[in-house]
Amino acid sequence: MGHKILWVILISVCVPFIAWSQTDTSELKKLKELDEIVISGSKFSERKKNIAQKIDVIGAKELKALNMPTIADVLIQSGKVFVQKSQQGGGSPVVRGFEASRVLLMLDGVRMNNAIYRSGHLQNVISVDNNMLSSVEILNGPASTIYGSDALGGVVSMQTIKPRLTNEKEFKLSQAQAMLRYASANQENSVSTGFGFGNKHWGTFTNISLGSFKDLRQGGWDPNNQLATWGRNSYVQRINGIDSIVNNSNNLYQKNSGYSQMDLLQKITYAPNYNNIHQLNLQYSTTSDIPRYDRLTETSAGLPKHAEWYYGPQIRSLVAYQYDYFGERKLLNDFTMNLSHQFIEESRNTRRFQSDELSKRKEELNVLALNIAARIKLGNHEITYGGDAQVNFLKSTAFGQNVVTEQRSIIDTRYPDGDNNMNLYGAYVQHIYKFANGRFVLNDGLRINQSSLSSTIDNNLLNLPFTEINQNNRALTGNIGLIYFATKELRFNLNASRGFRSPNIDDAGKVFDSFSGELLVIPNENINPEYTNSVDLGVQYQTDKLFISAFGFYTQFLNAIVLDKTTFNGSDSIMYNGTLTPVFSNQNKAEAYLYGGGIEARIDLTKKIQFNANTSYTFGRYINAGYEVPLDHVPPLYGRVSLGYNEKKWGSQFFFLYNGTKRLEDYNINGRDNFKFALPTGTPSWYTINLRGHYNLNEHFKVQAGVDNIMDRNYRTFASGISAPGRNFILSLRYKM
Repeated sequence: MGHKILWVILISVCVPFIAWSQTDTSELKKLKELDEIVISGSKFSERKKNIAQKIDVIGAKELKALNMPTIADVLIQSGKVFVQKSQQGGGSPVVRGFEASRVLLMLDGVRMNNAIYRSGHLQNVISVDNNMLSSVEILNGPASTIYGSDALGGVVSMQTIKPRLTNEKEFKLSQAQAMLRYASANQENSVSTGFGFGNKHWGTFTNISLGSFKDLRQGGWDPNNQLATWGRNSYVQRINGIDSIVNNSNNLYQKNSGYSQMDLLQKITYAPNYNNIHQLNLQYSTTSDIPRYDRLTETSAGLPKHAEWYYGPQIRSLVAYQYDYFGERKLLNDFTMNLSHQFIEESRNTRRFQSDELSKRKEELNVLALNIAARIKLGNHEITYGGDAQVNFLKSTAFGQNVVTEQRSIIDTRYPDGDNNMNLYGAYVQHIYKFANGRFVLNDGLRINQSSLSSTIDNNLLNLPFTEINQNNRALTGNIGLIYFATKELRFNLNASRGFRSPNIDDAGKVFDSFSGELLVIPNENINPEYTNSVDLGVQYQTDKLFISAFGFYTQFLNAIVLDKTTFNGSDSIMYNGTLTPVFSNQNKAEAYLYGGGIEARIDLTKKIQFNANTSYTFGRYINAGYEVPLDHVPPLYGRVSLGYNEKKWGSQFFFLYNGTKRLEDYNINGRDNFKFALPTGTPSWYTINLRGHYNLNEHFKVQAGVDNIMDRNYRTFASGISAPGRNFILSLRYKM
């Protein structure tokens, strides 16, 4: 199947190039340089062409055109980011072979990563409503100079819609949007509405989104006989107080995968004059219980391992105040300050098959953060400097509850049950220098980091040899890059950067986390920060009708934290929940390397027809006892190829999404690649054929319709525990003022 995907890519790429080569090149207009404005590269508005690091942008128009229910699905459909899924209500972005706590999520300049972001797979990104976003920027490669800890693989930076001011004194409606969407694969019903009022000095924007998603239907076309493994043939239902195995009348429906979600945004802007802007940013996101679908499909001796496994409502709230200054002072051109508080609540609820004991573990996290940055422009120099701090307070609780008698019992918490806090501090300087009449642009920067972590264990149920965990770490990181404009059309960039990640409470202090009796994780306070050293090389060529770029990278991963065998009280296994379970802990045991590259192309075949294509490949290995072992989280080849047509009143897009094969020998058996969910050959390659269209009813209303996975292919993305949607009919109605 892999060779078929390559033929699809080659044909899709070659045909547009042939057509383009036959156009009249004399009609090419003056070059439009890469003047796209980005924020993530320097924390201030900057032309993308002046940033040596590779940045992918998903703008407001593309966000709406992709027409997806969650930001995780937006990233998948864009073809620019690989995303793993363990359940329908989830999505874990992978950037250059790094995932979860090794990829930094930013929202309106506020770190989403916190003290309990784990190294496995994360669903936290879905707490950001893509209906309230104006753009998404993906920084590829280490970005610790500006952003500090966790940006080993890169940064996914999201910006919400800003209130719109007017030139009038009267306070009146200044912006409005609305959306209704239905999708057949999961019986989705979503509604979102946003509106804003403004005058010369004040502006508000409010957005409310509601979504309901039933059990997800996977594809019925099964060329690799995948349904034999991934089909949902039966599920557990409690009947008359007894766990019973019920036959699924249609194994394409992934029973117990549905959920619902609500997202709120409120922003208020006050601008007393052109130079000063104050903004209050309020956000709230919550879900229903979200079934952990992959765990519900696990079996032992032919019987389900779990009768229940679900995340409780995932709650995220944000209160942030931001002040921005734009001026021409001698030693200060731009200044920004962001003070924020986040509250995060998440819980895990598990009950083994034919057991009456439901284990309920809950985490409540309060996160305070301060970010300050300033920029000075001195001739051809731009100097950005600043500092940031994040303070985490975690409360971890747990209890067992008999589902028949409702009697409670004491069980171990996921994290230490005493006082838990983690603090991150940093100061940095970033420099951009344009010289040789703008032919060269130098990027360089330096950052110093300080972190501390402390936890106390009150109820030491298993007699750990310690009751406190304490850490203090320092790190020095930096970057240097050079951009060369050979001609107006041709640009080269070379970039070297160092990233780091300080161990968090999930790394050092996870008390007990049973993986269905397969292994047990215990704390290890003697772990150190992880580091990456990375080199990027890129080239891009752009005219009015053609854009093509290629990049390659090599990353050295040092002090990598991996899960490995250990001993507890002299034994390599202990009895846990009635099962003799091997003992593991997080340890700095690996040195790894990754390399890869990709190609992106955009071609205006005519004024109305555009071709787009992008593909990425990553390879990773780590050294274990002198042998090279596959590094986990590394996706196979993936990408997107599309052909779009746009008129004034309507438009359409025909596109392929594809993944290459992930062979079984390329899985990390002890890592987070979900080896147990793979087929005997691994994860087969796949491609889907998709069609989207829209029609503008008038200047305000637009109808969108589409069919995803037209062939109804059955497939999973690598490391995922739930199958992707089958043939999916999507219908939306949008309003924009």
